[in-house]
Amino acid sequence: MSQGARLIHTIKQQLRQRGLTYKQVAEVLDLSEASVKRLFSSERFTLERLEQVSRMLELSLADLVALADEPRLSHLSQAQEAALVADPSLLLVAVCVVNSWTVDEIIQVYDVDLPLCVRHLAQLDRMGLIDLHPGNRVKLKVARDFDWLPGGPIRQFFRHTGQQDFVNGASDQELWFLHGMLSDAAHGQLRQRLLSLKQAFADAHQASDHLPLSGRHGSGLMVVFREWEHPTFTAMRRPVNTSA
Repeated sequence: MSQGARLIHTIKQQLRQRGLTYKQVAEVLDLSEASVKRLFSSERFTLERLEQVSRMLELSLADLVALADEPRLSHLSQAQEAALVADPSLLLVAVCVVNSWTVDEIIQVYDVDLPLCVRHLAQLDRMGLIDLHPGNRVKLKVARDFDWLPGGPIRQFFRHTGQQDFVNGASDQELWFLHGMLSDAAHGQLRQRLLSLKQAFADAHQASDHLPLSGRHGSGLMVVFREWEHPTFTAMRRPVNTSA
């Protein structure tokens, strides 16, 4: 992501954390709401307008730039993931804040009261996932393409408690299974395309980040790509003659 894109993304996060809307930004900039939406989608803010939005957020432009340039976590440690899995309500709050839920939205939707939610936020702050600010405002310290550890506690948790439900609940329009014989070169090319799909999902996540919770829906994308033969066919293979 370019520095300009990171800056605009940071502004969106700060607006959402403060409960501010594009309509309010439009009033400050003396523009229509549609014009403000175009500014954010095109990422073409003038310096003067960036300063106006910064003042609206009670931040200096230097503060915004510093927030945008701050290093972001791409993974947690094994111990951090284990701590999340050990407490399902902590894991729930972590997933919600990574997906830009506010505290009010968490306690309205889930059976988590305010004191417990705040305790979990404080623990996530100590773990380094977020910075917790006055008023229970949250600043994420994870990258938008943040991922759980390969083979780590979170992935194992999903594999054992959610993967079957995710796959079994998919309709024929949502679940594709393809099989073919690929060369090594074709296999490598397709893997690169799948990595691009992963980035496209992260970009779509970011583009939806400024919308209210009612305008966003939890969405899962699972891709498994490997050399494979159905066990029924494997059992019918002739024994390999190794004596030659």
